[in-house]
Amino acid sequence: MKRKILIMAVVGLLATAATATALKVRVGDLVLNADGGFTPTALPKHEDAPITLHGGGKLSTVSGKLPPIVETLVIEFDRHGHVETAGLPVCRASKLEATDVPQARRNCPGAIVGKGNGSAIVAFPEQRPIKISSPITIFNGPRKHGNPTVYAHAFTTVPVPTTFVVPVEIEKINNGVYGYRTKARIPKIAGGAGHPLSGSLRIGRKWTFKGVKHSYVNARCETGHLQARAELTFKDEGSGKTFLTGTFVRPCTVRH
Repeated sequence: MKRKILIMAVVGLLATAATATALKVRVGDLVLNADGGFTPTALPKHEDAPITLHGGGKLSTVSGKLPPIVETLVIEFDRHGHVETAGLPVCRASKLEATDVPQARRNCPGAIVGKGNGSAIVAFPEQRPIKISSPITIFNGPRKHGNPTVYAHAFTTVPVPTTFVVPVEIEKINNGVYGYRTKARIPKIAGGAGHPLSGSLRIGRKWTFKGVKHSYVNARCETGHLQARAELTFKDEGSGKTFLTGTFVRPCTVRH
């Protein structure tokens, strides 16, 4: 418990510096480098306008050892915005199961709202570590509890061909500046031998429905900035759980 409190306190202090530059957090041996933002940065003050989100992070250790395995990723988003899905095609999990990346994208092309990449190290006992990577595709999914959802899809061939389909609900919350929350449970890679190292995503989509233009992600510049908060939970053999938290605050300008 003491270690958890110490980690949260240290990360909380470091996170306050993540205003205009990339975030770097070091807790003990573990190092997280992350960055994120949105475009365009000039937005209306009182009404939402289309934006594209981008972000990513990389885990490493000072000692060179493999970092602990990521179990969950929770992100809270600024309440000055919204996700729009009217008229956007919906992809079902059944269309993504047992597919590689090209096949998944062919099965639900109209539902793609984001793309990126992820990498990991697979470390089997008494074998040299193997670096693997996969494109990541974000698909618009069916609503759950009245909230939008997405499916994050990835594919790897190590140690055998495996498809990963991670459902994520975009939950509406009331937590101060934050109005939305997503929680992703990171699947076990290579039966638990895989250590996620890095990931990046760009999310945004525009389309026309019934003659009206729509955007998947939208925001306004009501306070002069937009912010997001991310928390990673790791499986730590030494203490049970390790938490890392970082806050990104990005300035915006009012578009007249």
